[in-house]
Formats: sequence, structure tokens, C-alpha cells
Amino acid sequence: MSTQSTEIPRDQVLRIATVNVNGIRAAYKRGMADWLEGRDVDVLCLQEVRAPDKIVRDLLDGETWEIHHHEALAKGRAGVLTAVRRDAHGGSLLPTAQRVGLAEGTNDSGRWIEDDIALPDGSTLTVVSTYVHSGEVETPRQVDKYAFLDAMLQRLPALKQHADHVLIVGDLNVGHTELDIKNWKGNVKNSGFLPEERAYFDRYFGDLGYVDVARSLAGEVPGPYTWWSYRGQAFDNDAGWRIDYHMATPALAQKAVSAFVDRAATYDTRFSDHAPLVVDYRL
Repeated sequence: MSTQSTEIPRDQVLRIATVNVNGIRAAYKRGMADWLEGRDVDVLCLQEVRAPDKIVRDLLDGETWEIHHHEALAKGRAGVLTAVRRDAHGGSLLPTAQRVGLAEGTNDSGRWIEDDIALPDGSTLTVVSTYVHSGEVETPRQVDKYAFLDAMLQRLPALKQHADHVLIVGDLNVGHTELDIKNWKGNVKNSGFLPEERAYFDRYFGDLGYVDVARSLAGEVPGPYTWWSYRGQAFDNDAGWRIDYHMATPALAQKAVSAFVDRAATYDTRFSDHAPLVVDYRL
């Protein structure tokens, strides 16, 4: 499923993919390696990796990828990763700096990492791979989610001062508008579509000046969704949520030429309950 596509020579495009793998070991057993081998990705961002670093590096070939992986202190939970293909664009994209954690007290949560990448034109791109808490109304999980979203309000402006271009990708666990959830009426009181959560995204894409790249390319249409519950017939009926994002600073967003949701052909060929969101940016 794609949104707007312009034919540009591959060597003039930076291809960045994000996907919540719902456990990298399980994803590889279900065929993730086949998807990755055929996708020609330059920068790969993963969430919910949920595996020790050694296993991650056994699965993702270190000779092919420069890997930045942050495990959560809680075993089997969260975990985020950014991997840059070593030979992408002549090997010119390897990170020049890497950081872990969004705010004080989050360095062991496995939910936020930053990589600075020098682009061929001499500018700097900061790529963030993040996994926002799923939350649950009236529980400590929702408190943690709001604390994380608050910390993003502080970090996003600082990132714009730090680099020429900024791209935050990942599972942000909020559908911003009614176009982002098939059954939005049934979810207005559930975490993921609460008015209070959506108000944060009004600010991210409003006064903070970031652009929702996939929405910008797709226009005002339902979806394209990136997550479908494993339960019931959600996938077959395309009763999904659009909760995986590319959130870019304006100059970078203007370079986006196409966005693809790599939705599996059938329920039983999925390697995760999320589908990869792949965006091509003109270099």
C-alpha cells in the first residue's frame, strides 16, 4: 500500500523503514528476514525488539548493518534499535553520534534512541527510534505514557536546534485523528485515542512544527493503517490503527517522495501485528 510515488533513481533516495516487530526472534521465525532482504532499506528502525543484544546481532548481520540497540532493563520488554546499512550510499551514512534515553530516568526503558547521520550534502540528520507506552486508562501505565509524551514536548524543540533535519519514527501508540482508526467511535475512551493523548499530537504537528509525513503524502483519507489486532477479523477487515509514524522537520518532510505500508498479503504471512512504514526521501 503506497501513498504518492515519484520515480527517482535509487541512488538519489534515502530509504528509511520503521516497524514494531513485536519481538525480533518471533518476527524472524515468521519471515522478517525475507522482507528485509528484498526491501533495500538504508536505515532500519525497530521497536519492541524484546531480545538480548547478542541475539539481535546474531539475527542482524553486523557486517551489513551498523547497529544501535538499546535494551530495556526489564527483560523481554520494549527495546528499540536503529541500523544503518554499512554500504548505503557508498558508506557515507554511518552515524557520527548516538544517544540513549528521552529524559532523566528513561535511560533504562528501551524506548528512545537517537543517531546523528551526516548526509551527502553535508547536512546532519538526527534519526530517533521510539516506542511510546501503550497505556491503559486510569492505571500507572497511562501515567507513564503521559510522562513520556510530556518529555517529547521538551525534546522535540531541542532536536530542531541540534540538527539540520530531524526524523522521529516508531510506534507512537496514538491515532491522531478520526482518519487514523477504523473504529474511532468505539475507542474515544480507550488509550490510544483519548482526547488528551491526541492533543499532544496537535502540538507536535502544530506549534512545534513537525510534519506527519505519511499523512502529508496520503492526504485526508482513512489510514493507511499500520497495526491490526491479532484478535478476531481485524486484519481481514482492515479494521486497523495508524499508530506508526515518520515525524519530520519541515525541510526533510518536503524531501519525502513516497510512503509505503508493507501490509502482508494475508493474515498468516504477517511477521508482526504491525506493518513496516517505509518512506523514501530525496537526497
